[in-house]
Amino acid sequence: MNLVTYIKESFEELRTHVTWMSWPEAQRTTVVVAVFTVIFAVAVFLVDKTFQFGFEKYFDLFN
Repeated sequence: MNLVTYIKESFEELRTHVTWMSWPEAQRTTVVVAVFTVIFAVAVFLVDKTFQFGFEKYFDLFN
């Protein structure tokens, strides 16, 4: 099987045999992922700032 045949058959498989979600469902899912990403980024930021503050106070004890 050559590359061109493989690509043609792959696109045919995607077009005819794959079940795609509806457009409204894709939009809702995208919103959920975006919200989770923002929440996760804020959580990581807060943990980072907490450790930064803690380490600064810890090393200030030795100065």
